[in-house]
Amino acid sequence: QGQLVESGGGLVQTGGSLRRSCVVSGGTLSSYAMGWFRQAPGQERSFVARIRSSGRRTYYTDSVKGRFTISRDNAKNTVYLQMNWLKPEDTAVYYCAADRTVAGSESATVYDYWGQGTQVTVSS
Repeated sequence: QGQLVESGGGLVQTGGSLRRSCVVSGGTLSSYAMGWFRQAPGQERSFVARIRSSGRRTYYTDSVKGRFTISRDNAKNTVYLQMNWLKPEDTAVYYCAADRTVAGSESATVYDYWGQGTQVTVSS
């Protein structure tokens, strides 16, 4: 059974960058499609980005296209979310998630395992 441990959140100014990491233990990363989601106060958890198990295809929500990059290093059992040009509206708790299929989804209900979530705060 996979366990996901996240790191790399924090406080940053508008226009700054952060890199989130998510390490998969108790399983092999190459078996999972991976996704990143976020949840702002008073809002539902929403899709940010996903990457297929092969790493060949990535998908993003429109609001982060051109600013965020999802990637994976299967040898390190780690998936990353590089966040550039951050805006105050990116402030949220960010979660990584693992899906035992090859494709993943923009729907949170598809994912089988979740990280603990880490706060990202972008100050104006």
